[in-house]
Amino acid sequence: MSRADERVAILLFAHGSRVEEANQSVRALAREVARQGPYTYVRPAFLELGVPDLATAVHEAAEAGFRRVIVIPYFLTLGLHLRRDLPSLVEAEKHKFPDLEIIVGQPLEGHALMTSIIFERIQQANG
Repeated sequence: MSRADERVAILLFAHGSRVEEANQSVRALAREVARQGPYTYVRPAFLELGVPDLATAVHEAAEAGFRRVIVIPYFLTLGLHLRRDLPSLVEAEKHKFPDLEIIVGQPLEGHALMTSIIFERIQQANG
């Protein structure tokens, strides 16, 4: 891992669910991303119905000494939450932490591997 990677916090931003197992799967994914590296600080953040929310996750990263946060939307499509809610939440955090660089990545929609994943799921279901 480069020194630059050590100073970057990654937040997997998901919707959140009343079904706690769904929230736990996001937490497990964050742990797995950290395990595979190169980023050691990978945490979940939720829009609603999950803990921590984005504001808390950003605050924790800033308190841990990170100066750059990359928010990866764990959403399949670029819907209303990513067009309206996420930019508003990020802007609020930028005002609270003006020395913190917050970057928002792309959602899963349009990723080149999505078709392969769908075909794999079809094969699994089709036996």
